[in-house]
Amino acid sequence: PLTLEEVRMLVELFYLPYQHGALAQQLLEHFRWLRANSLSVGVPATAPDACGGTRWRGRARSFQRLCARTCRLHSRLVSTAGRALLYDLHPYLWDIRNLLLAASAFVLWLGCQSISAPMLLGRDAEPWARRGGLFGELQALLPVGSSCDLFYHPPPLFPSSQLYLLRPLLPLDKLGNEEEGCSEVSYGLQAHLSHAPPLPGRLLGSFLSLSPEYTFVLEDEDGPCGYAAGALHAEGFLQQRDSSWLAAIRHKYPPDLGTGGAALGQDALEEAVLFFHAEPPAVPQPVLRRFPSLVQLGTAPRVLDVGASRSLALCLLSALRANGSRGVFCQVSDSDRQQLSFYSKLG
Repeated sequence: PLTLEEVRMLVELFYLPYQHGALAQQLLEHFRWLRANSLSVGVPATAPDACGGTRWRGRARSFQRLCARTCRLHSRLVSTAGRALLYDLHPYLWDIRNLLLAASAFVLWLGCQSISAPMLLGRDAEPWARRGGLFGELQALLPVGSSCDLFYHPPPLFPSSQLYLLRPLLPLDKLGNEEEGCSEVSYGLQAHLSHAPPLPGRLLGSFLSLSPEYTFVLEDEDGPCGYAAGALHAEGFLQQRDSSWLAAIRHKYPPDLGTGGAALGQDALEEAVLFFHAEPPAVPQPVLRRFPSLVQLGTAPRVLDVGASRSLALCLLSALRANGSRGVFCQVSDSDRQQLSFYSKLG
């Protein structure tokens, strides 16, 4: 059964409509402070005010621990609570879990970046557009907090106790061939998200090579199970992808690589190679002007909880918005039913 400490956490997260318990208050105070002082993270260690960066990282670790405790509480509630209590409380705790997954990864991302200007936030939403309580206050602190349609989604009919970790791409993930975007994460996601052989870079290669600072990884207990990747300035990214990165990949993987035998997976290999040699569709200038950033998201079939997918989207969009993006677009083939279904479920 739930422990006394876990019950206390539940009470503190949902204390009174206009008064927070200790845990909720800590979460808000840490997040407000980390967002307001994010410029101190990039201060060199030799600078006179370098202690600001050390203090920021210490509070970031405390915030991460609080988020992880709340995510574990959600998992424990699903596993142990009686059905009546679970179905009464689950929608609220599921909402908080999803928002904290995104907020935790966003704070980790802030710690990896050097944002040289005050964070650009969205315009204030009308008061009626946000919920009350901890959820509404956390929403307001994310750079995309005014995009209210991103935050509302019915909870799953069958709650899952699966624990997720959402984080930005880390330096160790990028070990490998930078030209191809070949890395452990690239291979892992390729194997988990598609049936084609793990040919380096098919899914994420251009993002890992040209825009790794806007790449996020979703993990469950079995390893990588989702990703969100973006490019802040899509026009320059697409030009660089087509002129240099794609040219190098085509040279390494010639069109005839997938032919010459009926080996296991040969058809899939041929399809993967032809993918690189197909001419990418041009993006119309009006689209680039109105939506200057490019995004791409995906999860493995085993990720049935749409809340985790929405957390991926929230985190990526918050990172892009924090650096000034006014809008995003994604490229999807009209024959890719899996991706079309994925984006449709996101809303």
